[in-house]
Parts: sequence; structure tokens; C-alpha cells
Amino acid sequence: MKSCFFRGVAPALLLSLFLMIPAENALSQTDQSGLHIRAQSAVLLDAISGQLLFEQNPHIRMAPASFVKLLTLYVAFDALRDGHLKKEDLPSISPKAWRMGGSRMFIKPGERVRAEDLLKGIAVVSGNDACVALAEHLAGTEEAFVLKMNEKARELGLKDSQFKNSHGMPARDQFTTASDIAVLARHYTKNHPEALFFHSLTEFEYSGIRQRNRNTLLGMNIGADGLMTGYLEKSGYLLVATAKREGQRMIAVVMGCDTPRIRIQESRKLLEYGFKNFSTVEAVKKSALFGPEKVAKGKLNKVYLTPAEGVWVTVPKGKENSIFITTEMPKPIIAPIRAGQAVGKIVVQSEGKALKEIALFSSSDVPKGIYLSWPLIAVCVLFLILLALLTFWLARRPRRRIFRSQ
Repeated sequence: MKSCFFRGVAPALLLSLFLMIPAENALSQTDQSGLHIRAQSAVLLDAISGQLLFEQNPHIRMAPASFVKLLTLYVAFDALRDGHLKKEDLPSISPKAWRMGGSRMFIKPGERVRAEDLLKGIAVVSGNDACVALAEHLAGTEEAFVLKMNEKARELGLKDSQFKNSHGMPARDQFTTASDIAVLARHYTKNHPEALFFHSLTEFEYSGIRQRNRNTLLGMNIGADGLMTGYLEKSGYLLVATAKREGQRMIAVVMGCDTPRIRIQESRKLLEYGFKNFSTVEAVKKSALFGPEKVAKGKLNKVYLTPAEGVWVTVPKGKENSIFITTEMPKPIIAPIRAGQAVGKIVVQSEGKALKEIALFSSSDVPKGIYLSWPLIAVCVLFLILLALLTFWLARRPRRRIFRSQ
């Protein structure tokens, strides 16, 4: 038949996720033969549908460099959302944070810096010192914060990543992949779109020192509004970039480029390829109702179903009308069922290929019992009335006397 700081995912949400095909695991919908990227590893992802549009050695494990900062910021924006961090908070800067090398926003030991400035220092100028300061403020120590980063990575399904610090400087056994970073960037931009305000800033000034954002895609008028550059001698030049145009958002990841110029050129090539060749289509609205579906052995004989979430899919340009959906569920559905219980699924297809599956939930409770329809109730009432009339008539009928001879 055919949803406390650092709190874990609720069981109901885990069940919902289990019943869905993860978007980041969706098959590529494109012929990649005409596209080559000058990078060791590359990925193009539709940020709205989650569908993979291009990949080139996507699972090579590499040192993540400043890509680590995306996860640091993700955890920090979670804390902002949950009220455990406020932009006006004034974390105290430790000697450890001050001593950080590499990219810095140049904070000083003992001073107190607004959390909002630390967020900008990370997002705009990739400040290693700001990462440590924010980590210590949120978790007490950077080591404790890194544990929470890895918990978040597992929650998001990053299967080939391991993090050892909050900033991305070289560390033993710290690695990630282009595929994982694309997934991380998708969740980050989806769950914290407000973060893009910080990432889209082209420069940041602190303590009289003005620094420019190294993501020069931001000034190219192509819709780019983030995210993060990186460099390590071991990994080469890296960039995870995102851009939005006319209701579409693309995420491009390049790792292992030879120069900063190449990482910009190849990231732009990926983004332009996505916008030029693909359409993002809303296949199922979150508010949609399916049914009514027949229910057996319940006090109701039918139920409407709702999708776990709205469904967006990506198809080649010109194939927008090829999308169709089917539902799969027991026939009939057997009571009892609870509101919010998964009882079936939607399959979204295009040209014979399944693009995405999503759970269908019952919109109401249906207790086990006997369903009494209005026609049946009317028959029962009529029968009772006739029975009452017959009883009354029998009670009023004269009794015949019987005389016996003696």
C-alpha cells in the first residue's frame, strides 16, 4: 500500500525526520558532464529544496579551516534564539582569546566586548580571537563549547566531520567535506536567516581597525549575501557561498583551490550554473489537506491528512510542469489514531523519478469504536419509535374474558 540551551531534538521531531527522505541525500537531477570546477572538491545545493545539483569529489575529507566558524556561529545564533545570549552582552576577553593568531578582530585581554561585535568579527573578518571569546562566554571553556559543536554536527547529520576547536586553525583529527559543509550551510541559512545580515557586510571596523570581507562575491551584484572564506596550506583556498535570486537560493562549496581568485571564479560559476539551469518549485504547501481518507473501526469513518512540512523540489528549467505527487497509505486506515500520527506519505516525482518523500499526519484524533452515521441513527430512532408505539398499543388493547362452563 501505496519540532534549555543545547537541548537535544525532541522525540516527535526525530520521528518526523525519520519518516522523511533527507533532502541533502536526494539524488542529483543534472547531467554534470559539461561542468568542471577547478577545485579538489565542490558541491552545488539548492538551499530551499535541499537537492544536490552538482558534485565533484564531494566526500574528500579535508582540514576545514574557517569553515569551522559556520558551526560556531550556528551554535551562537541558537543561543540568541533561545535567550541564552543577547547581542548587548559584554563577554570578557581572556588571554587565550587575545593570543590567537591568524585572522583576528584585534580584541584585547581584560576588555569587555559586545556579543554583537564578536558575531560580526567572526562573520565578516573571520576573527579567531572572537571565536574563542564567544565560545568561553557561552560554555565556560572553548573545550566545552566544542563538545556542543560536535553534538550539533551530529544532530544536523554531518557524517564526515569532526571538530576540535571553534575557529579552524590546524588541529589533529579535525576534518570535514564539501558535502557536509553544504548541508551545514543550508540548515544555518534556513534556521537563522538573520545571520545573513552579518555575513553580507563587506567590511567591519573595531577599535579603529577596518577590515574588508574576503568574500568578494558580495560586491559582484549576483545576489550573493554570504557566507565564509577559508585558507590553510594543507587545504588550499576554500569558500562556501550563497546567493538568492527571484525566490531561489543556491549554496556553492569549493575546497582546495589554488588561489583566492580561483575560489571566487569557481564559486560564481557554480551559482550561475544553478540559477541558469534549474527551477525551484513548491510541490506541496504546508497548509495542504489530503483526503478525506476512509477509517475503519473508529468513531469517525474518515480523516483528513496534513503534510509534515511544505515540499519544494528542483527540476531543470522547462520541466516545471512535469511534477506530480502521489500518496501512499493503508486502505483503510485502522483506528485508533492520534492527531499528528504519521499514517502515510507523499511521494513527489518528476519524469518517473522520486524527488522527495514526506510523512502525512492525521489532522485529528479518531478513537476506536463504532461509527454511527446519520442514516443509521435515523433508522435506530425510527425503530425505537415503532417499538414504543407497538408497546403502547399492546398495553391499551382490551383483554378478552374467557368463560369456562362448570
